[in-house]
Amino acid sequence: MKFLHMLSFILVVIGGLNWGLVAFKFNLVTTLVGKWPSVEMLVYLLVGLSALYLLLTHKKDCKVCETKPAM
Repeated sequence: MKFLHMLSFILVVIGGLNWGLVAFKFNLVTTLVGKWPSVEMLVYLLVGLSALYLLLTHKKDCKVCETKPAM
């Protein structure tokens, strides 16, 4: 599961950076995969699925969100 978590994290970071760069009219995903629209669509799909995975598993994986016992 650690591999899936790290892969999801990397893909979500790539997606976030891409959104930030789109503001400057630069698409990182298109630059990386070139003229393969099907591969570009696959990257976007994987980024979206990764975000969903992290959203659904965040609470159990996040050390900051762990429930602390009351003192």
